[in-house]
Amino acid sequence: MANTRKNKANRGRGAGSWLLNAVVHGLIRGALRLPYERRIPLAGWVTAHILAPLAGFDRRIRNNLALVCPDLPEAEVRRLQRAVPDNAARSWMEMYSGAEFIERVKDTPVSGPGLPIVDEARKAGRPVIFVTGHFGNYDVARVAMMARGYRIGGLYNPMRNVYFNKHYVEALERVGKPVFPRGRRGLADLLRFLKSGGMTALLVDLHVKRGETLSFFGRPAKTALSAAELALKFDAPLVPAYAIRQPDGLSFEIVIEAPVPPGDPADMMQAVNDSIEAMARRHMEQWFWIHRRWKV
Repeated sequence: MANTRKNKANRGRGAGSWLLNAVVHGLIRGALRLPYERRIPLAGWVTAHILAPLAGFDRRIRNNLALVCPDLPEAEVRRLQRAVPDNAARSWMEMYSGAEFIERVKDTPVSGPGLPIVDEARKAGRPVIFVTGHFGNYDVARVAMMARGYRIGGLYNPMRNVYFNKHYVEALERVGKPVFPRGRRGLADLLRFLKSGGMTALLVDLHVKRGETLSFFGRPAKTALSAAELALKFDAPLVPAYAIRQPDGLSFEIVIEAPVPPGDPADMMQAVNDSIEAMARRHMEQWFWIHRRWKV
């Protein structure tokens, strides 16, 4: 048992982890020397055409699409094998671009039936639970809403590679504070933040082993109920929100949907799953088809 705990503690700290971080961080620092308009599309192209095939992302995208969209034409599958990692890499490089990224997106247009409701909550000092998926660039909505005076705390999964995690968290904090690590201490800090009237934005489209079996793209998908449970606990609106990448590849539109009606947490999260699915179907290249979402 002691050896098991020691192995877990040392995971992500070895020479291999250090070398991998050195290579990746070096590429990021090199890209940051380029002008923003060249940096973002270059990151997308290199990832889509070189890194994604080497990492096996092409196969995972194809397998996920075959599972939930079996009638998709082959040409569209091949397009998504390039477009999905392109969007993901653009999002990462945008986050690492810090102040330049903030300046670019802080005035992004915001619309949707949920906007008046979250504005009213902000003025009243009430918390709001924003929910979204790995879609478009979810950090854009956080930046733009914070620029409008919202207090929004993010929740993130710490990276196993401790060397990478250090500059990853620093990049997250440059985009906007506070951010809380998933885990007991981070959750306690988030709860205090919500109790003070703060808001949070949660990514809820990941497989959660102990989650509820709900439907996503017509297939069973383990889904965490925590976002709905937080909304009920704090009497806070549960609001789907999305930052949709525009055809130029650099700008966005933010859509804030109507809050999910309060009720049974599983029903609420099924409504959120349906919302994310509908948005992903409209913009297939902007959802992260690389995830192992269906592992029931």
